[in-house]
Amino acid sequence: MSGKFKEIIGGDTPVLVDFHATWCQPCKMQSPILQELSAEMGEKIRVLKIDVDKNPAVAQAYRVQGVPTLVIFKKGKIVWRNSGVHSKEQLKGILNQFLN
Repeated sequence: MSGKFKEIIGGDTPVLVDFHATWCQPCKMQSPILQELSAEMGEKIRVLKIDVDKNPAVAQAYRVQGVPTLVIFKKGKIVWRNSGVHSKEQLKGILNQFLN
């Protein structure tokens, strides 16, 4: 696993990681939702997309078995995780719990 990934998820800013695959239809539905969320929340959060086919070691390290799987990290720790497509409002509500 790259040091850069650990550095990004280790910060104070909540990081929403989207474990996805290019062939996955639900992942294609989730992607624009995450773009909107990122644009709305700005610097308060980071959104990171991890393609499980290109980064199998990272997916395996976090036991990602289905896509999309969304994981929120804060200070390097998993504070929330769920699989499936989520609305912007759902994700916003969840992320707001982890803002300083």
